[in-house]
Amino acid sequence: MRILVTGGAGFIGSAVVRRLVGDGHEVLNIDKLTYAGRLSSLTSVADRPNYRFLQADICDAAAMGAAFADFTPEAVLHLAAESHVDRSVDGPLVFVMTNVVGTVTLLECARSYWNGLDGDAKAAFRFLHVSTDEVFGSLGETDLFREDTPYKPNSPYSASKAGSDHFVRAWHHTYGLPVLVTNCSNNYGPYQFPEKLIPTMVLAGLEGRALPVYGMGSNVRDWLFVEDHVEALLAVLFRGRPGETYNVGGRAERTNLAMVETICDLLDALAPDPAGPRRRLISFVTDRPGHDWRYAIDDSKIRSDLGWKPTRTLETGLGETIRWYLDNRNWWADIMHSGQRLGLGR
Repeated sequence: MRILVTGGAGFIGSAVVRRLVGDGHEVLNIDKLTYAGRLSSLTSVADRPNYRFLQADICDAAAMGAAFADFTPEAVLHLAAESHVDRSVDGPLVFVMTNVVGTVTLLECARSYWNGLDGDAKAAFRFLHVSTDEVFGSLGETDLFREDTPYKPNSPYSASKAGSDHFVRAWHHTYGLPVLVTNCSNNYGPYQFPEKLIPTMVLAGLEGRALPVYGMGSNVRDWLFVEDHVEALLAVLFRGRPGETYNVGGRAERTNLAMVETICDLLDALAPDPAGPRRRLISFVTDRPGHDWRYAIDDSKIRSDLGWKPTRTLETGLGETIRWYLDNRNWWADIMHSGQRLGLGR
């Protein structure tokens, strides 16, 4: 297939692109290359004849229209987004522009292109919008997010993603555009930009720096290995029903503190620190505004309808991730020492 991927130089996007290109699909990767977009995450496919890259902004309607006309995709995998909650608290407008305006711009370009298709090509076209479980807000101790859970976003980031989800659904119901939506739990794995929890803690632990945990570390997240997420996205793209939403989770809930402690223990086993166990580095910092207490996904729909389930436990996935960071210092060293903002808001 010819598949247009937005945000394909990001963490999840690059994993999608590597998989699609490796499977023989023809891929056009469109990425603006903001701070978290790294072409170094795509060196393994950069020279493949079935891979193309276009540096462009999804808010640029002319550039997006030209990309559709030139590449003539059979499907769109839309992952381009501003995604870091802390950054959204400090600067929400860029999240509105990229996540809402950019998505609507892309939807309009896709609709115009799709309307020009005929017969089987029009019937087969798909637009998959990749979103987050954060649109649902915060859970109590026992609830799970389901596809019909009402939206209640609590941060500028989650509000912008909720808005984009609504526009995608509206383009299906109003115009008939064959869309699919996924809402996933927290991703982790190789190539993740070091501002999210797991790479922040891994790299700080390797360098013997403080491991800052918000509040008392009691907030709960469900964790999903990125390559398992890619498998879910492909299942939805190829076998999902247009107009449907699919929740994707790892069934691996942990408090933030328990996650950091596990990372410390794995680092100690794989790369011992002569100064002592890394749990000594854990510190507690002021909680961030609007910090949701718990996220957890009910992924029974994608399991029953599409036959998907994760292949890694949290422990095996974390071990694989930490070993990757140990073996790929060149990938993250320039980021860590570039002076860019990483991790907590300031």
